Amino acid sequence: MIGGVHHVQLAVPAGVEDALRAFYGGVLGMAEVAKPPALAARGGVWFRSGSAELHLGVEADFRPARKAHPGLLVADLDALVERLAAAGHAVRRDDLFPGHRRCYVDDPCGNRLELLQPAG
Repeated sequence: MIGGVHHVQLAVPAGVEDALRAFYGGVLGMAEVAKPPALAARGGVWFRSGSAELHLGVEADFRPARKAHPGLLVADLDALVERLAAAGHAVRRDDLFPGHRRCYVDDPCGNRLELLQPAG
């Protein structure tokens, strides 16, 4: 039986690690996780915040995930939306998910992220 999710993998093009660090680490406030040496040689970067871990791995024929996406729970959606806007990232609000306030934002590679805060 599955007991949880360890990580979500998103594909990225080669050479974008600095932009990913600025976005995931700087704007979203996630901590970078050291990749094992054998995997670090492949490029990409990993991040963690709470129990959410994202592995951003280099894919030669990269195409951004426009529909598929991780749904990340946040404590203060409004504050995060302000941080994203101040950093120049367009946010698309969508309150169609029952019991949650949410929005979508694209990472620097065009991958869609869903940010959710429980309503109430």
